[in-house]
Amino acid sequence: MITEQPNFTVIDKMSGGSSDVRVLILEVIKEEFPEEQNEYFYQLEQKNYKKLQEIVHKIKHKISTLGLEKSYVIANNYEKNLRKESLELATDFKDILTIIENFVKKIS
Repeated sequence: MITEQPNFTVIDKMSGGSSDVRVLILEVIKEEFPEEQNEYFYQLEQKNYKKLQEIVHKIKHKISTLGLEKSYVIANNYEKNLRKESLELATDFKDILTIIENFVKKIS
């Protein structure tokens, strides 16, 4: 079970203290993440490993941006597993998606 929560540490570093840049970064996450999450679950149903790798790779950047260090390691390993057509770590990755989904709802 994943217990870490998103934080603004990386976003604050990226924004250089600019609240406008911080808002912009959060807006991108709020806009892109739900689409990527839906696409992930669709491709998972289809067992399209190549597309799953691409989506996990995109989401990995959001995981990093949200300061989820342990989750990033899991996502990175999951991406490697998908290259071997293995769904090992899929449950952990789903937990990460839920954490981000809940975070996005809070900042909306």
